[in-house]
Amino acid sequence: MRRVLDGLYAFAGALAALCVFAIFALMVIGAAGREFGWRVGVFNDLVAWLCAAAAFLAMAQAFRNGDFVRVTLLLERMPVRLRRVFEIGSLAVAALAIGYLAWWAGRFTYESWLFQDMPVGLLVVPLWIPQTTFVVGATLFFVAVLDELWTVLRGARPTYVRLVEERHARGDFSEDI
Repeated sequence: MRRVLDGLYAFAGALAALCVFAIFALMVIGAAGREFGWRVGVFNDLVAWLCAAAAFLAMAQAFRNGDFVRVTLLLERMPVRLRRVFEIGSLAVAALAIGYLAWWAGRFTYESWLFQDMPVGLLVVPLWIPQTTFVVGATLFFVAVLDELWTVLRGARPTYVRLVEERHARGDFSEDI
C-alpha cells in the first residue's frame, strides 16, 4: 500500500509539473503569436485552468515531502510527547478541513456536470472537466494527511519531518525558504 500511495503522490506531482511546463509553453507561444497577429486569447482560459491544476495536483506530494510552510518554532521547543500530541491534533484538524474541502470540491464539480455549466471565456468546454483536477488534487491531499495521521498515531515520526531532516543531514537547505 505504501508504494501505491507514494506512486499516486508522485504521479500527481508529475502532472502538476507538466501543467507548469504547459503554462510556460502557452505563454511563450502566445507572446510569439501576438507578434504574428494570431488570436491567442483562448490561452488565458487554459493558463488559468492549468494554474489551478498545478496547485492542487502538487499538494499531496509537497505535503509529504515537507515542502509546505510549517511554523515549527513552538513545536521544536516542546518535549517529545507533547510535540506528538500537538502533531496528532494538527493533523486531525487538517484532515477535517481538507476532507471538507475535498467533499465540497466533489459536490461543486458534480453540480457543474449536472447543470452542464459552461465557462464564459473563449474556450467553451464543460466546466467539470477542468474542475476535476481540483477534486483529484484535494482528495489526494486529504489522503496524504490521513496517511500522515496514521503514521504518527502508530508512533512514527511524520514523513514530512523525516524527509526535511534527511535533506538537512545531506547539507541540502535549498528547499528551505
